[in-house]
Amino acid sequence: MHEQPLDHPAPPPLGAGLLPDLVDGLAESGWHVARNAVPGHLVEAMAADLERLAQAGRLRDSAIGKGSTHRAGGATRSDRVLWLPAEPENAAQAAYAALVENYRRELNRELYLGLHAFEGHYASYGPGARYARHLDRFRSDDARVVSFILYLNTDWQPDDGGALRLYLDDERHLDVMPEGGTLVSFMSERFWHEVLPATRTRLSVTGWFLRDPRLSMLGLR
Repeated sequence: MHEQPLDHPAPPPLGAGLLPDLVDGLAESGWHVARNAVPGHLVEAMAADLERLAQAGRLRDSAIGKGSTHRAGGATRSDRVLWLPAEPENAAQAAYAALVENYRRELNRELYLGLHAFEGHYASYGPGARYARHLDRFRSDDARVVSFILYLNTDWQPDDGGALRLYLDDERHLDVMPEGGTLVSFMSERFWHEVLPATRTRLSVTGWFLRDPRLSMLGLR
């Protein structure tokens, strides 16, 4: 067995090179978009994992709301989702979990956001599926602080549609094409957004960094 020399530098954590720009973007404007942010092999592995799970019948029709307001997506959203397990089921999910944990630690260190966990799901939008304009923050729950989206689509073209439309503070909007490897993050309570219909199946993994609930109880936000 060949051991790694002690003076050989360890590889940087996945996504580490993007952390300064992401932190600066959230601090200055509340949002950040990075294209080719994630290695192609991880994007391909996660896309294959999502498609395998879809073929196994594990994705479910999406819903909106929480608690007493929880209901089927209806005309508001028409994607199919599968929530990621707390313990990764395979290497692709484990690599993604390591990436988001790296980001969580850095966001806390630099922006003092009090993020204590991450929740996320795979999402598959069939042709014509959409998600109408909405906020990611529930009315009755302020736990979601930062929204975090990674796109898993290969060879996406502008004519394929399916953009994420992010409404900025002055009501201008930014359309982000869901190209594989593109990573989008924004403050969950601040930015309305929608998913426009696509002409082909659109894949992503979408999640949220969550505030420690004890901070809300103490009035520390």
